[in-house]
Amino acid sequence: MIGALSSRLSISLRLALRELRGGLSGFYIFLACIALGTGAIASVNSVSRAITGAIASQGQTLLAGDMRFELDNREATPEELAFLQRYGEVSISTGLRSMARLPDGSQQALVEAKAVDEAYPLYGKVTADPDRPLSQLLGRDGDVYGALAAPLLLERLGIQPGTELLLGNLKVRITGTLVTEPDAISEGFGFAPRLLLSREALIASGLVQNGSLVEHAYKIKLTDPALRGTLATTANRELPSAGWSIRTSDRAAPSLTENVDRFSQFLTLVGLTALIVGGVGVANAVRAFLDAKRTTIATFKCLGAPATVVTLIYLIQILLIGMVGIVIGLAMGAVAPFVALGFLRDILPVPAEATIYPAALGMAALFGLLTTFAFAILPLGHARRVPATALFRDQSFDQARLPSWPYLLAGSAALAALAGLAIYAADDRFIAIVFLGAVAAAFVLLRLVAAGIAALARRSPRVNSPALRLAIGNIHRPGALTPSVVLSLGLGLALLVTLALIDGNLRRQLTGTMMENAPNFFFVDIQGSEREGFVDILKQNSPQGTIQQVPMLRGRILAFNGQDVSQMNVPPGGRWVLRGDRGITYQEKPPENSRLAQGEWWPADYAGEPLVSFSAEEAEELGLKLGDTVTVNVLGRNITAKISNFRQIEWESLSINFVMVFSPNTFRGAPHAWLATLTDANATPADEGRILRAVTNAYPTITSVRVKDALDIAEQLVGQLATAIRAAAAVALVASVLVLAGALASGNRARTHDAVILKTLGGTRRMLMRAFSYEYMILGVATAIFALAAGSLSAWFVVARIMKLPVTFMPDVAVVTLVVALVLTVGIGLAGTWRILGQKAGPVLREL
Repeated sequence: MIGALSSRLSISLRLALRELRGGLSGFYIFLACIALGTGAIASVNSVSRAITGAIASQGQTLLAGDMRFELDNREATPEELAFLQRYGEVSISTGLRSMARLPDGSQQALVEAKAVDEAYPLYGKVTADPDRPLSQLLGRDGDVYGALAAPLLLERLGIQPGTELLLGNLKVRITGTLVTEPDAISEGFGFAPRLLLSREALIASGLVQNGSLVEHAYKIKLTDPALRGTLATTANRELPSAGWSIRTSDRAAPSLTENVDRFSQFLTLVGLTALIVGGVGVANAVRAFLDAKRTTIATFKCLGAPATVVTLIYLIQILLIGMVGIVIGLAMGAVAPFVALGFLRDILPVPAEATIYPAALGMAALFGLLTTFAFAILPLGHARRVPATALFRDQSFDQARLPSWPYLLAGSAALAALAGLAIYAADDRFIAIVFLGAVAAAFVLLRLVAAGIAALARRSPRVNSPALRLAIGNIHRPGALTPSVVLSLGLGLALLVTLALIDGNLRRQLTGTMMENAPNFFFVDIQGSEREGFVDILKQNSPQGTIQQVPMLRGRILAFNGQDVSQMNVPPGGRWVLRGDRGITYQEKPPENSRLAQGEWWPADYAGEPLVSFSAEEAEELGLKLGDTVTVNVLGRNITAKISNFRQIEWESLSINFVMVFSPNTFRGAPHAWLATLTDANATPADEGRILRAVTNAYPTITSVRVKDALDIAEQLVGQLATAIRAAAAVALVASVLVLAGALASGNRARTHDAVILKTLGGTRRMLMRAFSYEYMILGVATAIFALAAGSLSAWFVVARIMKLPVTFMPDVAVVTLVVALVLTVGIGLAGTWRILGQKAGPVLREL
């Protein structure tokens, strides 16, 4: 048994290799589809592994320490500082947002101020221009302190190094420009340019007050690096009320790592979509290849070759050709880090030297191999079932029955393995499952759409135009191009429509709805003694403006129902609530732009146990219910409150709102600052500039954030992400175009016969061109309608259900989709048809 199988395999391999000597004619689209999809997956994952690997390997530099202990709104107590100093050298840095302004008050800008001590940085180096020791650049000269400014700050204020600025109550001199700081990535995203100064200078500025939004970071260069894995546990055990956020150098930038992983997962799924779309091209190419080999297959069978040998011959050929495409794709993936890292070097941490990532390439190769096998096995099963006599008579395998169950089982197993691999490799497996389910549903729907188009064409009334009548007949006849065209183009266009509508709705929210409804300003770090004078200034400069004020504290969630949140398996949608400190407040009445969804609000004179109102959406993500308890560390104290109600929050309004709102008795007597907004729909940019100058000059320690500036930055980020996503989606569209070209090419043989017969019967080339144009136009419009419907539904789900934003349909997207569909179908179709119409009748008729 084993010997016979080995003999058949040997013969099949020998014959397969012999046939491949004729070259790869007819398989170039096959190769392009596999290479494109495999290359996309290999490239995305190679670049992702390069970035995440760099974050892990450069952890000490990116963190500027072995460990980082962060406290918000308060400094470490002598006991806490002594604990940290017990384990190594400690560097302290303090960060906050504030306003930097020219001494004459004519210009001001929001800055991310960072104050460092003499030990900073423990690892890495600050690069400045001029290149001098940090102690000299940040040193004191009389009553003026030195500071380094990011180039963007100099550009916004229109100044040069040597200029003096006011920061709070302090005068600083810009001694140079800040080129790089080693721990910038681990500090997180900033909405404003950096201003680096000494801790002594920041203390003198008067910006650090009770309730100010200040982050104090204590970084340790461990005497014993082996303690890195256990020191966090020791710290929480010995100082349970410290409430600090602890990070180690092996997770220097967890948010960045998560975002890179998520983005690469999305792009991998888009690449997989391109590969699956390319799989349709594989099936078309295999079917056309077997059709061209029908006489050879018939000869093999007539000479007594078992069906298994015939199948093995062509399976081996197809897998070998598929491996060529995979190797091309892997070459693209291997080169990708060397190209991409050059562009990313100034933005993200990347390795000093790019390398090849075998795991990423191996996964891409497996995706490509499974796709090749899954989409090739069914056409091979068709060829196996057709007898030799039928092969001599028929032109193709279109009339063959379904392949036998082993081929169906093998194809299903390969597709299941492909889906399983995608889910296994995903960071968020639920998203992967939903994505793959949507792709599978799209395939089924596209088949139904194609069947529906054919059914409508079959039942359409007879028309007078011969060209249109021929086009309608071509749509529903046996062996029609309808399924291939709709399937190949529909998925790529639907993906593009989805991404275009998501991008358009996000931009509309940022530049339209949010801009119209958002406040003009957020004001932070307002001290209680400043509130009255601050409000008077706003009323004087914006008499019609609406002012909203709330008390503002910062707190870190430590536990739910007594369970440490760091030990909980939190879904991705709720992780942001637990990451770092959250803004919290207390109020007697429910906040504006929110409504009670469940539970009751506390009475105005409530004096019982601490209560908290939680955001309904985030509570659902975290699995919370009424009556659960939340433990929060605020100013070094652990406070446990019971959830009394849930609120539905309109986050898109950008009004003041918080995930957690506590009953007023919870923080009675606690030091805190105030947060305020000013909303004036009639304020012009000149009015906003006047308001900003008035507030900053009168109260230099109050931080003013112009909402339009923040939204502009957000729009830029959305634009950058959209560009990357569109580039990835373009891969899927290119795959669709290749498959479309392959599908049309595979039908050229039958089209040639039809054209020759029609020309013999008196049909003119002009009439045939009109007929084919009508056919391609009908198919293009039908595919565009499906893509619009499917893409709009997908975009609605993402924007409305996941992002919780209003959705607007965009007619321009519909028009572009329709035009693209028509250009591709009609253009590619006629390009191939023109060559067909030039065939001479004699040679073709002799073959019939």
